Amino acid sequence: MIKYTYAALLFIFFTYNLQAQIDRSVIPEPGPPPEIHLGQPQSFELKSGLKVLIVTDHKLPRVSMQLTLDNSPVLEGDKAGVGALVASLLGNGSKNISKDAFNEEVDFLGASIHFGAQSASAQTLSKYFPRILELLADAAINPNFTQEDFDTEKARLLTSLKSQEKDVSAIAERLQDALAYGREHPYGEFITPETLNRVTLQDVINFYRDYFVPANAYLVIVGDVDYEQAQELVTDYFTPWTYAVPPSFTYSDPPGAPYTQIDFVDMPNAVQSEIAVEHLVNLKMKDPDYMPALLANRIFGGGAQGRIERNIREDKGFAYYAYSTLGNDKYAPATFKAITSVRNAVTDSTVVELISELDSIALPTITEDELNNVKAEYTGAFVLALEKPQTIARYALNIETEDLSKDFYTSYLERLNAVSLEQVQEAASKYISSRNARIVIAGKGIEVLPGLEKISYKGHPIPVLFYNKLGEQVDKPDYQGSLPEGTTLQTVINAYFNAIGGQDAVNGVETLRLVYEGTTMGTAFKVVELRTDDRYAQTTYLDNDPVMGVIAKGTEFFMKQQGARMPLPPGMQQDLEKSMGVFPEKRVLANPDARLVGIEKVDGQDAYRIDVPGEMVQASYFYDVESGLKLKETSTVSINGQTHTQEVFFRDYEDKGGLRFPGVRIGSMGGQMVESKLTGAEVNGAISDSDFE
Repeated sequence: MIKYTYAALLFIFFTYNLQAQIDRSVIPEPGPPPEIHLGQPQSFELKSGLKVLIVTDHKLPRVSMQLTLDNSPVLEGDKAGVGALVASLLGNGSKNISKDAFNEEVDFLGASIHFGAQSASAQTLSKYFPRILELLADAAINPNFTQEDFDTEKARLLTSLKSQEKDVSAIAERLQDALAYGREHPYGEFITPETLNRVTLQDVINFYRDYFVPANAYLVIVGDVDYEQAQELVTDYFTPWTYAVPPSFTYSDPPGAPYTQIDFVDMPNAVQSEIAVEHLVNLKMKDPDYMPALLANRIFGGGAQGRIERNIREDKGFAYYAYSTLGNDKYAPATFKAITSVRNAVTDSTVVELISELDSIALPTITEDELNNVKAEYTGAFVLALEKPQTIARYALNIETEDLSKDFYTSYLERLNAVSLEQVQEAASKYISSRNARIVIAGKGIEVLPGLEKISYKGHPIPVLFYNKLGEQVDKPDYQGSLPEGTTLQTVINAYFNAIGGQDAVNGVETLRLVYEGTTMGTAFKVVELRTDDRYAQTTYLDNDPVMGVIAKGTEFFMKQQGARMPLPPGMQQDLEKSMGVFPEKRVLANPDARLVGIEKVDGQDAYRIDVPGEMVQASYFYDVESGLKLKETSTVSINGQTHTQEVFFRDYEDKGGLRFPGVRIGSMGGQMVESKLTGAEVNGAISDSDFE
């Protein structure tokens, strides 16, 4: 029987009941656009080339500063990671003030200062503006790069990289860019332990010296400041920043995908598939169709009213989210991406739906209602964003760096409302398409590939190409080839029954009571399981008090908590019925949908994997190839677009009256993996009807 933790069942019921309470069908009518009044920046330039923009706003006693180096993209190559280390080391004090003293003073003044590899920012109360500006300038111009700090930050970044080795979403995200641009392009490269280990402190110093220079630098100051005072302070603090021009590189535009294809990376630990349908776009902020393109993308995949959100989440219940992004870039092609994360069982169906939606929006299908709604959303978001000083700073910077007209933002809403349906439809056809798209998927190949390889596009199968985590093309994983000849679902389960005591002993069990006990977060817990051929009860106790129970008997499947009964959803009842019985393997053998899918590693041991698909619960069982013993069970519950996966590991089997049971069980409880030990095993003992109430 599949085990459910208290947290897992709460997840199931909260999401199940919440869905019916939300009505997103009513959309407010759009109103007239408000007038926009933006503070116009006053500007000056230092001899070093630093351009300074100051926007005075006395509404609140705060000041925001943003230093941006508008350099062309940098390819770090075989030392990818040097930029990340520059970012982490900048701001550790300066040659004039220690790291501790720097951080303590910033904290004492209630301010914040942050650095990137080619940027810096600060926020402060206006009365502390002079000192925070001085600290920002000092840290930017006179960085204190030490070997000790370098070693610390490098070790921290290496630890972070190691933690991402099995992070499916992190792997998927970096592969999307690596495949779109190629790893020889600045936008396609990523950090690996190998490239990071090549970086030295001198590389950090060289990178800073070459690129953190004022020729292409902009300092935007917004807030409660006096222009003359700010000009005097900036001139004083930033004059020591000597003139220098960074290296400038050009890169060939990536070619894009030659045809629509699925680019797949196998992640055996994935419980969901990370999907991104992407292609390159040539779009800049100054382009005439920039705003129609934004609106088209918003209709397609922006927010709760986006087409793919309504389809994949609301209508199909495949995912918790589905959205799209449309980038713009003055240096290189940007990307369009439609992104979602779905349970394995519906990976292929989700791809089909995404392609269908892409094909649909390229046709004349956009309605006036859709356009009016997204215009209203943009209007509201634009007006709210104006309350943030960082927004004003970004707008002022964009006008300078993106070659925009001076009234680009003051006339923004006027131009937004003037965009026609025809312009949006034309932009959708141009920038949002399934033509020559990469469908990048990181997922569990053993489960999802059979469906993906059957997908057609315009009457032709979509080729599936395979990549490793580094974005290198590889051969298709071989899952079935490792199965010994003659191995079947029946032989694997027979081997398990033989390993725990033999077929006769297994058949002789009519009732079973198991008790496991352990400690979590200082609290003793106990799990009592009762099993018969057609009934099941599991009760969890904390400090001997029952906190939760799961009961299955006849046609009743419910969770019990504090005396209250909550029935399980019908689909879940049907799925759980397939794993009833003293030994669920007997039901598995009788299930025509159960299948032996291959061999996987479980804690370094080869294990046969058996999958039992279901409507809401997908179960998997893993049996040691050598001993036949069950090593693990997993169950993935999917409801209302959300997915929860639980693993239970079995260790140290013990003989109890001629049958062997796991002496140690490791599973999730309260969001942690906890260990429990077998303290009781009673075969064919008396079990009353009251035990299942």
